[in-house]
Amino acid sequence: MSQPRLLRIVAIMMVAGLLTPRVGGAQSAVEGAAGSARTSGVAACTALPPEPVAAPASGAGASTPASGTPAAKPRAPTSAEAGKPFAEVVREAQCTPGLVPVWRKDDRVWLEIPAELLNQPLLFSVNVSQSAGERGLYAGQMGPNWLIEFRRTPSGMQLLARNTDFRPGDDPALQRTVSQSFSDSLLAALPLASAPHPERKSVLIDAGFLLGDLMAYGSAVEVAYRLPFGLDRSNSSIESAQGTDNATSISVRQHYVLPRLPSPSQQASAPGWSLPSTLPDPRSFFVGVVYNFRKLPEQPMRPRVADGRIGHFNDAYHDYSHNPKKFDPKVYIINRWRLEKKDPAAALSEPVQPIVYWLDQNIPERYRAAVAAGVLEWNKAFERIGFKNAIEVRQQPQGADFDTLDANHASIRWYIGSDASVAVGPRNADPRSGEIIDADIALADVFSRSPRQWLVENDVNATPAPPLPNLRSWWERDHSGDKCHYASEAAQQMHFALDILEARGELTPDSPEADAFVQSVLKETIMHEVGHTLGLKHNFRASTAFSPAHLRNPVLTAEQGISGSVMDYNAYNLPLRGEPRTTMVQPTLGPYDYWAIEYAYKPLPPEQEAEALERIASRSHEPGLAFADDADVDGPNAVDPRDNRHDLGNDPMGWSERKIRLARELWTHVQNREPQPGDDVQRARRGLVRGFRHLQGVPEILAKHVGGMSAERPDPKAPGRPLYRPIDAARQREALRLLTTELFEVGSFRFKPEFLAAIAPEYREWGRPSPVSIPTLVLQYQSQALSRIFNAGTVQRVLDTPNYLPAAQRASALRLDEVFQTLQDAIWKEARNRQEVELMRRNLQREHLRLLVLCLRNPEALPADGISLLRWHAQRLQTELKGAAAQGGLSLMSRAHYADSLKWLSEALSAGMTRN
Repeated sequence: MSQPRLLRIVAIMMVAGLLTPRVGGAQSAVEGAAGSARTSGVAACTALPPEPVAAPASGAGASTPASGTPAAKPRAPTSAEAGKPFAEVVREAQCTPGLVPVWRKDDRVWLEIPAELLNQPLLFSVNVSQSAGERGLYAGQMGPNWLIEFRRTPSGMQLLARNTDFRPGDDPALQRTVSQSFSDSLLAALPLASAPHPERKSVLIDAGFLLGDLMAYGSAVEVAYRLPFGLDRSNSSIESAQGTDNATSISVRQHYVLPRLPSPSQQASAPGWSLPSTLPDPRSFFVGVVYNFRKLPEQPMRPRVADGRIGHFNDAYHDYSHNPKKFDPKVYIINRWRLEKKDPAAALSEPVQPIVYWLDQNIPERYRAAVAAGVLEWNKAFERIGFKNAIEVRQQPQGADFDTLDANHASIRWYIGSDASVAVGPRNADPRSGEIIDADIALADVFSRSPRQWLVENDVNATPAPPLPNLRSWWERDHSGDKCHYASEAAQQMHFALDILEARGELTPDSPEADAFVQSVLKETIMHEVGHTLGLKHNFRASTAFSPAHLRNPVLTAEQGISGSVMDYNAYNLPLRGEPRTTMVQPTLGPYDYWAIEYAYKPLPPEQEAEALERIASRSHEPGLAFADDADVDGPNAVDPRDNRHDLGNDPMGWSERKIRLARELWTHVQNREPQPGDDVQRARRGLVRGFRHLQGVPEILAKHVGGMSAERPDPKAPGRPLYRPIDAARQREALRLLTTELFEVGSFRFKPEFLAAIAPEYREWGRPSPVSIPTLVLQYQSQALSRIFNAGTVQRVLDTPNYLPAAQRASALRLDEVFQTLQDAIWKEARNRQEVELMRRNLQREHLRLLVLCLRNPEALPADGISLLRWHAQRLQTELKGAAAQGGLSLMSRAHYADSLKWLSEALSAGMTRN
């Protein structure tokens, strides 16, 4: 399995809440299935004499009533059992027909593996229906999937995950070579529980393996709590099963247990652990797991090759078939649904099989219309390429006997977590062709709380307390682009906007207008997540499609929207005080969305497809069609300042200035507002923290200009077009100026003492936060900017900039010594002038010094020229610190700070010289 796919499995399982099942006993009922029963499955539920079990009538769902039998420990079949006649094993057992029939008798559950499924590819997927409700362990999440195969062995049967990353083509010799070179994986060894059926030749296997650690959920639990939770197999059970002609879904309830609470000595030796906070007993919780066996199409859909100029999720594999025209054996095929016209000759035709999204019955009724509208908005893009009603929305009836987490229903589900604010839109695809088979969107309950009810959670960043352990690091390991935190950040923006509009008297909380705004945010979020399930990746350059003048025009924003795509993390188009209010939330699809759907879904004759796709992709230079994915945004090698989350317009630096002004407006309001009787005591804290959260992304955008380059994707038809251009030197200098004047100055973050003194914690909570520390909050943003500028990638690009410029422009280029000097002069001006230094500035200076020392002690951290310049500036700073430390009349705190900084820097300079 390729690393990206493995990381996707781990990452999706982590945040989805998937993790460690083990073999356990069986309990409860095998419940009804939706849809028609599979003909062969119904036949398979006939055990032959002595007493066959009657099957449901044709066209009805298969159903078996609850048994209520207690959970039992798993028991592998003995060799004697493996030879028992099929009918004897299932005597008096109840059967759920389906692709893989499920038999139950008391505390035993078997799967009947039809002979025709042996050595055939199936899609095996895992979803989570219940979990702890915090720290990424949430309900309603899709887990990993594999292309599997049941394979007979002399002693039983194996459940194999087939290796689809390396493919040999039709050459028998290459097929042998590839199969010998790259292994499949064993998911489970399955002893036989019966002799073959005398007529069907099918065999029974014990279903206890479904309680095993098939999706590594235990690893996610361990990451979440840093405690040795283990799977309690004796209290885990198979709950129910559903079957249709092409799928079988089995629901399992797994129990995780902590053998003992940590002792005080363990608490000291293993910091970072935390007990679950959502459980009546923190030592025990249940996880609901839904396993799906899904039959794949006998004829794989025709694959469509991905193009790097457009963002589609893809399945990648190495093609080792002989092709002398190919230099790279890697092939990328996009993920897309199978969509075919009923009338291929018609300009507009309904599809043979529409893409159907089921709204789970757990979605609050007041939001179902907005959710449906967000789904159906995509029909506009499909109509443009000839499909009428390509997408349908259906409501799951109350009390329906099917689970929307099964493999036959693409769905949208609501879920609640104590700290959850994430929406995810993953999908399962046939790796042979890229055909999307199933997709389940999980949306956190962040929109059904009114502005008055909303409480900013995880407020620990307002105080200098250590952050809680979480699963973010697991997401960051996943570079496939599947991760999506748009709902969380959209909700934060939504409540900031509501606060601003309320402060201006333009909107009343809990009013119909406020609710309409929330509904529009929900619709946009659903459009974004549905886009993922249609196969579209993030596009973080789409927000630059329009100018600031367009964004201030109410007619243009109403007609064309505010961004080039719903697949960006679009900021809200909030006006500054005094500006007219225009469209604030992206109301519909953008030009990029139509283009991406056209490339993926437009019907094309096979013999014309390659040429037609190139013609579509070659439009990438047109306005509104620019594309940048997660890899272009994240990390030190993200070079283009146009590629960001939560910006808007084609001037990211100007947008950052607007965000700063809006945050200050909110802070001014919350400080000047007279408290009213009955006010929520958390109101002031919320306003303060929301203002700081609104600044997220500003340090990164400004710092990204320093050493930044505009980056374009290559166009095969324009091979000489420049792909990289350094950002104009004047823009880079302006970014440095904004950093040093807006983020580094104490005056930018002055709050009234009486306001800070009135910020109350939640006294009904035991783990209440400490009083707010403004310098600590500010330091987080200052550190983000400095860390990016002092990164090796940024330093190297600044050094390399003259190589990308004509000779006439090189003299005016921003030089690395200018960057270092500008920052050092702004950060250490008190030392240079031998003045008092405030706490916020001391924090900033220590952070700058920490980076200096880190680089000086590790010369390999930066390019050699960077270290040389850094050392030169550090020696100049050393001289200034000596003078400041010896200055009389300063406070003891300032003198101690200067003396400590001098000692720290001098030791680093000496250590660096010794190492060199």
